[in-house]
Amino acid sequence: MSESAFSGGFFTTGLHLLPTTVNLRRFCTDKPTTLMRIHLKTLGCRLNEAELETWSRDFESRGHQITPHLADADLVVVNTCAVTGEAVRKSRKLLSRAQRQNPHSKLVVSGCFATLNPTENTQSLGVDLVVDNRDKERLVDIATRELNLHAMPEQATAPGESSLLSRGRQRAFIKIQDGCRYQCTFCIVTVARGEERSRSIDQVVAEVNDRHQQGFHEAVLSGVHIGGYGSDHGSDLYQLIKAILEQTAIPRLRLGAVEPWDLPENFWELFDNPRLMPHLHLPMQSGSDSVLKRMARRCKREEFQRLADQARCRIPDINLTTDIIVGFPGETDDEWQQTLDFVEQIGFGHLHIFAYSPRPGTRAAELPNPVPRDRIRQRSETLHQLGERMKRQTLSRFIGRRFPVLIESAPEDGGSAREGYTPNFLRVKITPPTDCNLENRVVEVQLQRLADSGDALIATLEQEL
Repeated sequence: MSESAFSGGFFTTGLHLLPTTVNLRRFCTDKPTTLMRIHLKTLGCRLNEAELETWSRDFESRGHQITPHLADADLVVVNTCAVTGEAVRKSRKLLSRAQRQNPHSKLVVSGCFATLNPTENTQSLGVDLVVDNRDKERLVDIATRELNLHAMPEQATAPGESSLLSRGRQRAFIKIQDGCRYQCTFCIVTVARGEERSRSIDQVVAEVNDRHQQGFHEAVLSGVHIGGYGSDHGSDLYQLIKAILEQTAIPRLRLGAVEPWDLPENFWELFDNPRLMPHLHLPMQSGSDSVLKRMARRCKREEFQRLADQARCRIPDINLTTDIIVGFPGETDDEWQQTLDFVEQIGFGHLHIFAYSPRPGTRAAELPNPVPRDRIRQRSETLHQLGERMKRQTLSRFIGRRFPVLIESAPEDGGSAREGYTPNFLRVKITPPTDCNLENRVVEVQLQRLADSGDALIATLEQEL
């Protein structure tokens, strides 16, 4: 990842990005190499995770080896994030660490940070190839061509194998769409990801079946705007979920974040099938209608309350979680109190809390009356405390109940405790017998008590399902 000359280009027309691949150093040899050790790293959303899993499978199918160790890699691929200023900082830090810890490997970068800033610090960070978000599905093809990554066919991973399970990944993230038609004033992802593009139902169903065959028991549907699935080809999220439940046998199907105004007609009836997990992450962003208007959000607090009531009436064990942005421009003390009251009124099982940071290129970055940073920190701390209290209340309601839990990988410290999640996404810790290997198995447990940390439940093993 040495200093290299820039070639290629990047152009914008309004808010529409015209994709191109930026090749900062092209490696060309007459003789193909054999096996490349590839380290994959991602930041940000579940969609980035889904894309990373696809790249992993595609690299392995070409005969390359995925390594969990950065220092061992011949090629490092980083999927960056730019949703907040902190995400940008972490993306830069990750690229710097890759260059520092393994300066001899080739470095391929994609994701929102790379797409929005294709030339920013690329020479100093030692990037060899930048792949625009619009070209993500062809990243392995592009890297193979531009960096001459070739492996012998007999080294390809055999069908049905998955290195993801061996690396402790028990949930398969399935990308169902990309892009978003909406333009929330704070969101840079709309710029970075472009217009909505949905995969076909047949493609998604085939991938879910493939991942199940590989040994996965749970699939998570992911995208930038999954509630808008099918808007570009006459389908919708209801039809997709129904097809997956009918045409696959994967035991657990979970949804990524869905905008609260996007739930399709007859949506709740899908949960009559116990394979659809009773957990919804519905990003609200604020509990103040006036703030929501400045954000250009399409759901008011009363509408969300009705939605939450419908969900809990139809699906008694459902767990509702959300996102909240703290310190949006112009947020008054009264508007902030409205958010606190709303969050407590709904009783969310978990909060994702983001301190607002202006993103250049968004309308919110131009709004007046920014909230001082120290006030944002104070408000965030207050909301964190409220969120922790609500999480403990949510977990405590289920003490004494029995649930099937998908057990995840063994802890890195070598301890005997194992962790997993109930269908409604409650974190569970169990200590099985020492001769019992439960990794990537669905077991029935009884929830005994709240963990001392307050963020999980202690359970005992009842039986393997």
